[in-house]
Amino acid sequence: MSVFADLVQQLADLLDPLFGATAAAAAIVLFTAFVRLLVHPLSRAAARGQKARAELQPKIAELRKKHGKNPEKLQRAVMELHSAEKVSPLSGCLPSLFQLPAFFLLYHLFSNTTIGGKANELLSHQLFAAPLGDRWADALGDGGVFGAAGLVYVGLFVVVAGVAAFNFRRTKRMMAANPAMPVVDGQQPVPGMGAMTKVMPFMSFFTLFTVAVVPLAAALYVVTSTTWSAVERAALYR
Repeated sequence: MSVFADLVQQLADLLDPLFGATAAAAAIVLFTAFVRLLVHPLSRAAARGQKARAELQPKIAELRKKHGKNPEKLQRAVMELHSAEKVSPLSGCLPSLFQLPAFFLLYHLFSNTTIGGKANELLSHQLFAAPLGDRWADALGDGGVFGAAGLVYVGLFVVVAGVAAFNFRRTKRMMAANPAMPVVDGQQPVPGMGAMTKVMPFMSFFTLFTVAVVPLAAALYVVTSTTWSAVERAALYR
């Protein structure tokens, strides 16, 4: 943890001539961009996997006709098809999973008052008027929604809501173009698929909750990564 803290502090020191008091926040954005660049090959693989799964739809339709009245057998046949075609149904999750360590590092770094037995100097850094170690509740208690710190969160919420709305529309279009397995004879072929289909377009809006409850530094990582992801997916899946 102390090594990571030193890395963030050194990066902030390098950016200080350009960003001044918000240098640490800029360092987090730059760190997030670096993480996303490392994960980009996985994102490209996920995009290829999505296209490959779309190409399997005719074969999956045949399996539905053959095993439509036996959901367990249909699910097993679909999984065997993915295996035979070397298409992983979970490949789209890998970019998010590989980012979790970076997110949790920032979360713990800006949640601890001491690092390596010394005072955590990073907590003194701010994004404009909002301390990077504070949460939205702290901003509400210090000036309210439209206080100096509260306005920083308002800006983040606006960005996240805009990205979420973009992702919502895009996900709905993709699901309409590549529908999940439909109900056959009143039964859902894959258990839980119906509920997942309904919830999936709204997943991006859950980011608003994350931004509201984690330290500002971690929230900044989430906002940057989410925005990057929206642009990246728009380019890869067009």
